[in-house]
Amino acid sequence: MPLESKRIAALLLTHPNDSAWHHAIEIDNILQKKTPATARRQATLIRKRLLTLDAAGWEMISNRESEVQLQLLLAAAIKHSPLLGDFMRTVYALRQRGLESALAPHDWPDFLAECAHHDPTVTQWADSTRAKLFQVIVRVLAEAKYLDNARSMGLTPRSLHPDVRRYLGERHETYVLECLERAQ
Repeated sequence: MPLESKRIAALLLTHPNDSAWHHAIEIDNILQKKTPATARRQATLIRKRLLTLDAAGWEMISNRESEVQLQLLLAAAIKHSPLLGDFMRTVYALRQRGLESALAPHDWPDFLAECAHHDPTVTQWADSTRAKLFQVIVRVLAEAKYLDNARSMGLTPRSLHPDVRRYLGERHETYVLECLERAQ
């Protein structure tokens, strides 16, 4: 949700109190959603992701070119969801290093099986949860332009923008950098 994230980043830069947040999301409808419930739900998710960054990150998301915005939004999503980061660091990077053109259908179940070795609770996830998580990961990677689209899942690796690399490096975000740089 790049456009919505840009709007939320700009709002976060104003350091809104609860009342100002509510007004911007539900009254002004800055996300331009059909219902207040949808606006609240999306704003909450985006806020949680963006709060993994600082004001300098929000400023870059609000005001920089698309490439920087998308890469910082992906960094925030990785920080918010290590499952996404681990998928990029292992599966995406493996496919990339093997010079393969796309993710394979069995990548997700294989990845979850590997995750279950480290965290047995993964085996308790419902099939619908597993499917939804994969759908979200593919959508995030497609929006960040690391996949050409969600259907074909063709790999389109990106070079990390120097300003994004600098931002993450200055904040000692080694895990996020590793995820993004392995996927190049």
